[in-house]
Amino acid sequence: MSIDRRSLLGSSAAVIGAGMLTTAQAQTPAPPPPAPPAPITQILARYITGARFEDLPANVRKEGTRTFLNWMGVAVGGSHHETVNNAVAALSPFSGKPEANLMGRGDRLDILNAALVNGISSHIFDYDDTHLKTIIHPAGPVASAILALSQHRPVSGRDFLNALVLGVETECRIGNAVYPSHYDMGWHITGSCGVFGGAAAAGKLLGLTEQQMAWALGLAASQPVGLKIQFGTMTKSFHAGRAAQNGLTAALLAAQNYTADVTALEGKDGWAQDLSRAVNWAEVTEGLGTRYEAALNTYKPFACGIVGHPGIDAAIQLRGENKLTADQIDTVTLHANPLVLSLMGKTEPQIGLEGKFSIYHCVAVGLIYGAAGERQFQDAIVKDPVVVGLRRKITVNTDAAVPTQKSDLTIRLKTGKVLTRHIENAIGSLEKPLSDAALEAKFADLADGILPRTQAQKLMQLCWGLEQASDAGAIAQAGAV
Repeated sequence: MSIDRRSLLGSSAAVIGAGMLTTAQAQTPAPPPPAPPAPITQILARYITGARFEDLPANVRKEGTRTFLNWMGVAVGGSHHETVNNAVAALSPFSGKPEANLMGRGDRLDILNAALVNGISSHIFDYDDTHLKTIIHPAGPVASAILALSQHRPVSGRDFLNALVLGVETECRIGNAVYPSHYDMGWHITGSCGVFGGAAAAGKLLGLTEQQMAWALGLAASQPVGLKIQFGTMTKSFHAGRAAQNGLTAALLAAQNYTADVTALEGKDGWAQDLSRAVNWAEVTEGLGTRYEAALNTYKPFACGIVGHPGIDAAIQLRGENKLTADQIDTVTLHANPLVLSLMGKTEPQIGLEGKFSIYHCVAVGLIYGAAGERQFQDAIVKDPVVVGLRRKITVNTDAAVPTQKSDLTIRLKTGKVLTRHIENAIGSLEKPLSDAALEAKFADLADGILPRTQAQKLMQLCWGLEQASDAGAIAQAGAV
């Protein structure tokens, strides 16, 4: 066999050249490793432990009070749902000291189980508060934890409100840092970030030191809960309740010097690295104490997924203006952001909880009833032939260029007439917030049939007066039956 010397020499030259290139590369200084992130966990711990009620701006205190009022309304309203009944039946035989009230019920459980059940109750209707930038429902994991704690040890209204705001601030800032990657990975962000809010708020009321607060946040980092696959089931509300329970547990452990890694949020193999593909830590640290995410909380006028609200708003407006009935409608087309179908794409819901995640059901009840409160998401309404028939006439077209807060609804009547409505910002948004009066009406509607009217009115006034309360735990007693 003959050997081509030119080929051999060429191959040798290539090898030598490759070796020379490697040597040259080796002589070039390697780029410096990325700078380690700031000590996020410790920065947060320092802020939380040092933050005073006196430093809260008036608008933040007011929004914190509105947050608590809305939470109390939905917690009472959801208190007799089958989900809550099942949870109480499962946990009561194993509960410890019956120290904390369940809102809207006569049951009392130990504070950890009360935090869990009140968190479930407050989220089961999907009617709770929403931090729109992250779609976190902030109050459930925080208020549920500290209201239970306030029945174990005396807490003034001012201290309670300060802790509530700090808890909301903590969970929403962490949520800002990892959204949307964390959410896109399938995590239910209310549970996975809410645990930090519960830990921060409970730790503040327990008077944790800066070191202990860092441990509490570290303990919280090891307890994320919540998968989006559970939307439309009882387990979605479990996420908010477990986040409250886990956050309270973290604070109680830290108070006894139960240690955790103090870089648990930002460190290698820590929470953010494991739960998100992209992180912006500036969202956590910038403007602490001057810029408040807690002031950006919003409250739902409709008892369902927030991304469906623009479509519902349009449906209700067109129904009212044109006195529409279901039998007049030929077709309905909604033009919206893809997140609407991603989160609310159930075409044939069978139970009320599934209806909350069906944009087809949401628009249909808006057109038929002119409302989308809890009554429109009962099992019987989901199965109503008139509702089912109209649902099947609805088409959803998605476009990533459409912001999540906007939508366009087109209705073609059987007469050939076409009705359209563009929603720039739905009612309940930051641009069109629910008024105090609207929050009170929502509260009264949720409490109806659960609390006597006089008790509901008294409870509402106690919530409004939270800042002046000498004993926040007394408010929990007023919310029980």
